[in-house]
Amino acid sequence: MSLTLSTCFVLVDDPDRALAFYRDVLGLELRNDVKREAYRWITVGSPQQPQTGIVLTNYLNSGPADRQTLEELLAKGVLGGVHFQSEDLDATFQQLSAAGAEIVQEPTEMPWGVRDLALRDPAGNLLRIAQAARGQS
Repeated sequence: MSLTLSTCFVLVDDPDRALAFYRDVLGLELRNDVKREAYRWITVGSPQQPQTGIVLTNYLNSGPADRQTLEELLAKGVLGGVHFQSEDLDATFQQLSAAGAEIVQEPTEMPWGVRDLALRDPAGNLLRIAQAARGQS
């Protein structure tokens, strides 16, 4: 079996704010924007990975109680998000800081061999950006 990642989903509370963040702050390209009633599925991705997409959506296939629970978890910022990689973590950090991104952890050497930083998207999802240690990819 040979699998590759094609798409992952990130739940957001405000699709417009999410799009602005992922496109304008993170620099991802907009690939698709589907609207149906009160819901949206916005696909963004890195120009360097045209086969991989991130779908930002406010759709939850569940009832009102689950939606309220999800909104509470988003507000607390406890849901995980996407992990990215950067060739120059310090420059990435400077760009994110200048754009007003909510930085949770500045670039830090990790015991597992990478330097990374953590930030939150406007919905509270935790994102990480790593730079591999020299000699690793």
